[in-house]
Amino acid sequence: MADDLKSMSVKDRCSAEEWKVRVELAALYRLVALHGWDDMIFTHISARAPGPEHHFLINPYGYFFDEMTASSLVKVDLDGNIVEPTEHMINPAGFTIHSAIHAAREDAKFVLHVHTDAGIAVAATKEGLLPISQHALIALPNLAYHDYEGIALDLDERERLVRDLGDKTALMLWNHGTLSVGETAGECWVQIFFLERACQIQVMASAQGREHLRIAPEESIETVKEQQAMARKFGGMLAWPGCLRKLDRESPGYDS
Repeated sequence: MADDLKSMSVKDRCSAEEWKVRVELAALYRLVALHGWDDMIFTHISARAPGPEHHFLINPYGYFFDEMTASSLVKVDLDGNIVEPTEHMINPAGFTIHSAIHAAREDAKFVLHVHTDAGIAVAATKEGLLPISQHALIALPNLAYHDYEGIALDLDERERLVRDLGDKTALMLWNHGTLSVGETAGECWVQIFFLERACQIQVMASAQGREHLRIAPEESIETVKEQQAMARKFGGMLAWPGCLRKLDRESPGYDS
């Protein structure tokens, strides 16, 4: 039976529902690479595989994000065991972070974690993300923070990471990077897009001197707080098909 599985293509041996998730997850990897947000091979994005087994899909460790395809993704269980034939290994730190969130949050179908220059720069400041741009105001109501505990290899960190994330959909890992979760790939992508753009804007604005930063009016912060949920939801629905079309033009092959 194992030999039969090895001889079958990944697409042929998985359900149509799983293949769709694989394609969307591979697309997220390619989009991160296309935006220059990858960190060689050292960050990770995952998705929950359809079905009752609590399996999830993650990148083969050692491949660059612009190489990722639906077929190359590795399926693992919540204990980090690879559950289907593959020649690849996974990133232990990726397993620690992603298994914790997938196990705790039913709505976290996709989990995306990056180490961008701007994201780490803001995560290295005392204030964290400041309400100085519309992008920040959209990101802030859903943003939580998690203390840096070293490279995420200690499984005990999972409990604290889940506690700190709570019911939010974005996380700033102090001194480390950023993370987003989503019910869909589109929601996950739009969440990290607004957070990363907000970090880029803050770094650029801070170059003029912190004393020149203009904090948004409190009433505007509250207004955007009420508006952001719809903006993220419909942004994901409308932007995601466009993102896939962009990949078809500029980074084809992710869906193979």
